[in-house]
Amino acid sequence: MEVRDAVERDAPAMAALTDAPEPVLRNVVHERSVRVLVGDSESADGGEATGADGKPAATDDEPDLRGFVSFDAREDAVFVTQFGGDSDACERLLAEPIAFARGAGLPVEVVLREGDDAMRLAVEAVGFDAAGSGPRFRGDPTRRYRYDPT
Repeated sequence: MEVRDAVERDAPAMAALTDAPEPVLRNVVHERSVRVLVGDSESADGGEATGADGKPAATDDEPDLRGFVSFDAREDAVFVTQFGGDSDACERLLAEPIAFARGAGLPVEVVLREGDDAMRLAVEAVGFDAAGSGPRFRGDPTRRYRYDPT
C-alpha cells in the first residue's frame, strides 16, 4: 500500500468512503492538500487481487482507494477537513497532516460528529486529545480534537 497525492479520478472512490458527494470531493482535491492510501493491485499469490465483495480489485482507471485525508494549513493550526476509510487507513493517513504540522510548528485539529466512534478511535490512536465541543454540523453536535506535535 502507498500514500500518494489525490487526483481528480479519486473522487468517486473518496465519495464511497464518506457521505460527501463526488462533485464536492472533486473540488476538495483541487482546493486542499489531499492524500490517499492506495492498495496493491495484485494479491500475495501473484494473481489478480479481489476486494471484500469478491470482485476484481481496481484497475488503473479505478484506484483501489483504502482511505483519504484532506487538510488545510492556516496561520494557527493545520485543520483536517475530511477523512474516510477503515480505521487502519485513517490512522496511517492522519500521519500526513501531523508531519506537515510538525514541520510548520503547528498543532493539528479535527472536528468529528458526536457518536462517530470509528473516526474517534482513529484520531485517539494517533495521539489526538478531546479539546471541547465543536460547531453543529447538519444539526448534529461535534467534538474538537487536537494534536500538538511540539
